[in-house]
Amino acid sequence: MMHSGILPALALLQLGGAGTGTSYFLVQIILILGIFYFFLIRPQQQQRKKHEESLRAIKRGDRIVTSGGIIGEVVHIKENVSGEGATPRPMEDEVTIRSAESRLIVERGKIARIVGGSSAPAAKE
Repeated sequence: MMHSGILPALALLQLGGAGTGTSYFLVQIILILGIFYFFLIRPQQQQRKKHEESLRAIKRGDRIVTSGGIIGEVVHIKENVSGEGATPRPMEDEVTIRSAESRLIVERGKIARIVGGSSAPAAKE
């Protein structure tokens, strides 16, 4: 007995000849790429965009967690502008945080998430 997955492919080859096999293969490749886009690439882009928007909305008093795991409260934000006419790079802004008795300066892009404050996402109940 033959595998059931092979039978549809053999039937297509017999009915349409050689041209149908290549078009069937191209359709499969396009479907696979579409699935990858809609289930992997697009959700990641949306999640990254939402994260960047929340990082831009950070302000003094927000509690954050850095990508290194340090938890702190935002004390000051210094925007980096290289020179006149230069485009601002918001993910390279210096954010001063207070963690226990220490003050640290981290780049805005290295903040993993906001855990408290007005910029934090609303908790789901």
